[in-house]
Amino acid sequence: MSDDRLLTKPFVLASLANVFNGLSFNLFLHFPGFLQDLGAAEVQIGLIVGSAAVAAIAIRPAIGAAMDVRGRRPVIIAGNIVNVIAVLLYLTVSSIGPWVYVVRIIHGLSEAVLFTALFTYGADIVPKSRLTEGLALFGTSGLLPIALGGLVGDLVLRIGEFDHLFLTALGFSVASLLASIPLTEPPVDPGEHPERTGFVAALRQRDLAPLWWMTAVFAFVLTAYFTFLKTFVTETSIGSVGLFFTAYVSMAIAVRVFFARLPDRVGPKRVLFPSMLSLVAGFAVLAFASGSGEVAIAGVFCGIGHGFGFPILYAFVVRRAGVKDRGTAVAIFTSLFDVGTLMAGPILGLIISASSYRAMFLSAGAILAAGAAVFAWWDRGAMRRAASPLERPVPAHHT
Repeated sequence: MSDDRLLTKPFVLASLANVFNGLSFNLFLHFPGFLQDLGAAEVQIGLIVGSAAVAAIAIRPAIGAAMDVRGRRPVIIAGNIVNVIAVLLYLTVSSIGPWVYVVRIIHGLSEAVLFTALFTYGADIVPKSRLTEGLALFGTSGLLPIALGGLVGDLVLRIGEFDHLFLTALGFSVASLLASIPLTEPPVDPGEHPERTGFVAALRQRDLAPLWWMTAVFAFVLTAYFTFLKTFVTETSIGSVGLFFTAYVSMAIAVRVFFARLPDRVGPKRVLFPSMLSLVAGFAVLAFASGSGEVAIAGVFCGIGHGFGFPILYAFVVRRAGVKDRGTAVAIFTSLFDVGTLMAGPILGLIISASSYRAMFLSAGAILAAGAAVFAWWDRGAMRRAASPLERPVPAHHT
């Protein structure tokens, strides 16, 4: 049926905008190397990278309200414009000081807007009957740039300087803006939830609270490689950023393309918990890596974890939130990735400074395992009484 199509024009345009924005953003996987060249230590790198999260967290309630009241498209366009300005400002950074924090904060604001608005738009345009599958496939537009960003960054820095990296990111930011302009406002049926409940009510909603916890833990541990893999590779000469993220994204995309229906078929939590275990295994392999092969294997394990984990948590949030509060709920969901970065950057940096990268990666794995156990206990009620029919296992002949 045409109503069940995933590859519609809005889906393709939003995916392209997300790809280009992701390419721009993921070139900054190399940003810790830029800070290191300017003389920043590990803890300071964590603080600078994490500073963008402060503004991003603060603006999330306004983003959610703006989308739920005024629509998705105006927010997407505004976020793209600010992002172009933010990336351009990196060319003015020449030392470690207040200005680099200002630039990071502006960049954090723009990415908060785009991450939230594009993923809310994605949730609006995928058919309800294929929600987890649709969100998983839309999410690949955010995963693909992780691998390409690392590889493009490696190439640019091999033949040029960090200014060339920033100019490349600027070009992708402009492309994201151009892809966003033709987007049309998606129709939203208020259904059974005609009134908005607001940011605080969504934050305190009983069946969403365990999801906020699990998402925050998930985001915290991702910081271990999104922030510190560059310096790990630089200091140990083990593997490369591009190698890890190529393996990571290849596996994450593979599980979403070939196994996108698995969570709905066997039950989301029956896939979520093994995916978290795969991430734990990835951290363990990174902790004891001695060559490029181990770094690639770690990328595979971590990619499986991210490939399943993110869309499952994302779909749970979309299903449990009221339709009129979808923008607010996704704003909270995406803000937790900034909360995770803000908290994890300094903490994991301190572990590296006080001990080693091995201790940091092992700590990240232990935190994830403990966090998943808490989530399993906290959300056990929802496990018994699934919040919607789509959260129950679906017989194979129904999919």
